[in-house]
Amino acid sequence: MNRRDLLKAGAAAAAAGSLAGADALAKEKAKPSVPAKPQKAPRLVVRRSHERGRADHGWLKAKFSFSFSRYHDPRHMGFRGLRVLNEDRIAPGGGFPMHPHKDMEIITYVLDGALQHKDNVGNGSVIVPGEVQRMSAGRGIYHSEFNPSKTKGTHLIQIWILPSKRGIKPSWSQTKFPLKERQDGLRVIASPSGAYGSLKITANANVYASVLRKDKPVTYEIPNRRHTWIQVARGSLTVNGVALNQGDALRTSDPGSLELKAADSAEILLFDLA
Repeated sequence: MNRRDLLKAGAAAAAAGSLAGADALAKEKAKPSVPAKPQKAPRLVVRRSHERGRADHGWLKAKFSFSFSRYHDPRHMGFRGLRVLNEDRIAPGGGFPMHPHKDMEIITYVLDGALQHKDNVGNGSVIVPGEVQRMSAGRGIYHSEFNPSKTKGTHLIQIWILPSKRGIKPSWSQTKFPLKERQDGLRVIASPSGAYGSLKITANANVYASVLRKDKPVTYEIPNRRHTWIQVARGSLTVNGVALNQGDALRTSDPGSLELKAADSAEILLFDLA
């Protein structure tokens, strides 16, 4: 076969291939299209404020999201690594005397008033709204917490998260998170790496704070294989249309989007947990 014959044969084969490709494409286009499967909305489980445990010691009025002290409910022993979520109101001059902790990451979030902290390793401070304290109890630490005011009560949320490593050296830190950083967005206040100036904790958890205003919705994308708890510190909002008021909470273990809309204004804590 000479060069001219080879070129003719190649052209014929190319033409046949083009026709076959066009025919296959036409058949593919003729197939009915299959719509993309819509993503399921995360399943939300609500825990109402009135369902929480309670304690009234006069100087202390507390509400417990999970079993704590004399309140015991086997259905509510914690959520993933989140072991304690207490809402405390401490009367003027009241407080917890020196007491021990071990192998726990403890975060204190003050809503109103002030809280004075002292421990046996030399740390001491007064925490006010806009400041968050972190204490890694590690292999053991003693501390006290008191309302230093003689006239004004203290309102706070105390958080305990199970550590990812036991027996570490006890440590303490405190950081200010101005309102402008928490408003109309999710500000990370505690994380394993101390990202973006957050408090560094020895736990596989990220804690976010947000102060939401009306008509300023916030969307949170839940990562795969992560678990979410939202606690309403004050105010009211909807999460994917579910109404939540002060003290209410919801949880989910599904991936997907959460849209948070304040009814008027709301302050929340969001926990991203392993």
